[in-house]
Amino acid sequence: MASKEYLTEMAKKIRCDIIEMLGKAKSGHPGGSLDMAEIMAVLYFDVMNYDFNDPQKEDRDYFVLSKGHGAPALYAVLCEGGLIDREELGNLRQLGSRLQGHPDRKKLPGVEASTGSLGQGFAVAGGIALSMKLNHKPNRVYAVLGDGELDEGLIWEAAMSAAHRKLDNLVAIVDHNGLQIDGANDDVMALGDIGEKFASFGFEVFSVDGHDIDALKDVFAKAKEVQGKPVAIIAETVKGKGVSFMENNPSWHGSPMSDEDYAAAKAEVEG
Repeated sequence: MASKEYLTEMAKKIRCDIIEMLGKAKSGHPGGSLDMAEIMAVLYFDVMNYDFNDPQKEDRDYFVLSKGHGAPALYAVLCEGGLIDREELGNLRQLGSRLQGHPDRKKLPGVEASTGSLGQGFAVAGGIALSMKLNHKPNRVYAVLGDGELDEGLIWEAAMSAAHRKLDNLVAIVDHNGLQIDGANDDVMALGDIGEKFASFGFEVFSVDGHDIDALKDVFAKAKEVQGKPVAIIAETVKGKGVSFMENNPSWHGSPMSDEDYAAAKAEVEG
């Protein structure tokens, strides 16, 4: 079990890596990458059965980034785990780079599914979980979904299938920051009570502060105890977390940083 201090420091490193990548690329999605830092740190460095020295280990837990535009957060984790050289982070979104704007499993070790078309990643995660069940494997599957991604009908088809198949090895983590590319969820497409929706589809539902390390550790432990149904964790987050001028600002969903923005963001996350 990793300590709170270690995981807090890892989340800070993830945010620093994200800003470094996006600042150099002058492209990408800062808001929805920064808000995942604690979730990613706790999953990869405390919860999941995962070996960075053997990313294809047969009994590993799987991670699927259904909100594929948050790829910088995943690349940061793979860098901190040693699967990506730090120098390669500077190649984000460059022609021929392995670090594309959305994860590509054919290019990069540690990427379990190529994602980006919203909704499809969760369906893939359900397929992996079903395969593990049918083959009596212990592997668990964790998928991070954006709350704006829940506008997609495919999400609910995948949820219905997962509940029908009793995939208790599948955990959906909804990154619930309340914003999407065009503004507030309530203005673009009101989602109502997300937890109630997943519960009505047959999921065991938990809610958590997505930036509270101890609370995240606790909720993931509870998820492992659930039997006979999939789990949905509604993680309340702040879009752009860690950079004051990006926080709760939908314009930073996918806006490029100027040199001045980059310098200011870098100072904040490093401080």
